[in-house]
Amino acid sequence: MFELQDAFARKFQYLRLSVTDVCNFKCQYCLPDGYMPDGRKTFLTLDEIRRITHAFAAMGTSKVRITGGEPSLRKDFTQIIETVADTPGIEKVAMTTNGYRMAKFAHEWRQAGLTAINVSVDSLDPRMFHQITGQNRFHEVMAGIDAAFVAGFEQVKVNAVLMRGLNDGDLDRFLAWIKDNPIQLRFIELMQTGEMDTLFERHHVRGALIKDILLQQGWSQKVKAHNDGPAEVFFHPDYQGEIGLIMPYSKDFCASCNRLRVSSLGKLHLCLFGDYGVDLRDLLSDDQDQAALQRRLREALADKKATHFLHQGHAGMTPNLASIGG
Repeated sequence: MFELQDAFARKFQYLRLSVTDVCNFKCQYCLPDGYMPDGRKTFLTLDEIRRITHAFAAMGTSKVRITGGEPSLRKDFTQIIETVADTPGIEKVAMTTNGYRMAKFAHEWRQAGLTAINVSVDSLDPRMFHQITGQNRFHEVMAGIDAAFVAGFEQVKVNAVLMRGLNDGDLDRFLAWIKDNPIQLRFIELMQTGEMDTLFERHHVRGALIKDILLQQGWSQKVKAHNDGPAEVFFHPDYQGEIGLIMPYSKDFCASCNRLRVSSLGKLHLCLFGDYGVDLRDLLSDDQDQAALQRRLREALADKKATHFLHQGHAGMTPNLASIGG
């Protein structure tokens, strides 16, 4: 029975589950000063992850994306994948990663039940990659993508945050890369997070500009599956790869919302751009609390808004992207 539906008839088949806010990269748009440790934090345990996943699956969720921070920094990451994948009703288990551990572990993760990988590659120029991420690991990440294909992943999704004056001139290079590679290249529009207004004003590029270029070059838009994410995906008969555009400032971006977020500290976030989280952790210590946990999820959905308020400059929780698995 499907129970995760809000007042606007949107159904939520997709859970983004953060398992840590630790990250070893220093991306300009997320953690420009690097990760700041906080010894007071205790991230979700395997049992808590199992209970969350079972509650969502019992209410109709079929896809879970494991995020961070950098989720593979967890020593039990392979066990996390197994725990999620073994949940009845979960059909897709994805991860979002900076890719630095993929070359070593892609096969192991595939065997554990991972079905999809998103990896961040903000530039195909190693020097620009280093400038944006704060890490000189371009070749390691590219080797990881190759390892994912060897491990049996039929497609790898590559995320690149568009930034004027940094990587906005890389479109032709990216297109050449995906011409003969089954990569879905996803350009993500830079978001105004409140703490980095200057970065936004200096580097924001409208995704609609890229969309216009693609349409002029003969790309066509695909129809979304029910548990797909927010990207508008385009294909071209001459390319093995695809292009995805994530444009949070576009008209009706929220109309097709189908995803909820749980942070690495056990809080439910109804929207990436919302102001607060609903604490779930008091209901995650015992299997007997499953009914109460599902009830809290249903009740929380009553507060989900029709849309975000980015256009009014309200960024909500986005200054804490790493902790809520943005």
